[in-house]
Amino acid sequence: MDAPPTLHDLGVLVTRPKHQADTLCRLIEDHGGIAIRWPTLVIAAPRDPAPALALFNRLATYDLAIFTSANAVEWALPAIHERGGIPDRLDIATIGQASGRALARHGIDRCLQPGDDFSSEGLLALPRLREVTGQRIVIVCGEGGRELLVETLSARGARVDRAEVYRRERPTTANIEGLLARWKRGEIGAVTVTSGENLRNLFDMLGVAGQDYLCDTPLIVVSARIQRIAAEYGCRRLLLARDAGDDAIVAALLDLTTNALSPAR
Repeated sequence: MDAPPTLHDLGVLVTRPKHQADTLCRLIEDHGGIAIRWPTLVIAAPRDPAPALALFNRLATYDLAIFTSANAVEWALPAIHERGGIPDRLDIATIGQASGRALARHGIDRCLQPGDDFSSEGLLALPRLREVTGQRIVIVCGEGGRELLVETLSARGARVDRAEVYRRERPTTANIEGLLARWKRGEIGAVTVTSGENLRNLFDMLGVAGQDYLCDTPLIVVSARIQRIAAEYGCRRLLLARDAGDDAIVAALLDLTTNALSPAR
């Protein structure tokens, strides 16, 4: 019988927010790798929750609610449940598999999702979102972020509101010197990033010396958009996971241990 695949003590820098890193780190360790936690995002309460709560008070007047992330689900659903829960006639959509699982944990299993392209573009390609003239849509999201959903759905004739239920911040304290020392010793053999902001913060936190290390280290990304951003930053060893799930990221890491990577084109 063939031996199960292993990461052969590969040191993997995990940049997910602290509260979302446990499963990925455990899977890395279960496959013989070394998970190095280095969150580049902190998820916090919105500066002003009142506008989102006001939208939730009239959720029954909407036709569709889109949850853009698992964080959006976890921050919004308690407030929504306090106000009577998801209305029966309200359609629910989300972008990624993690968001779908988060909704399921809150008892919501009727959810529109892309079949394979887990991105805003993939969601917008669904038939339900192509014909939305006159419909009211609420996008449950974090502060800032991409405007593609709002702009595209508005252009298609929908009335779109944003319910901003959390905010993303860059960590203010981090032992950069210690991290760079580990990199110099060859202890970091791969890096995982799961969003463009995740990657941008990592670059800013590392400084010039750390950016050089990063550009020469295999980088696992979870979308073609993040891959393009990483290439623009000068990252030369890019590997695209099949989706943003933890299992897919670990599968990409396992590929890394058995296949040589070519420079990004």
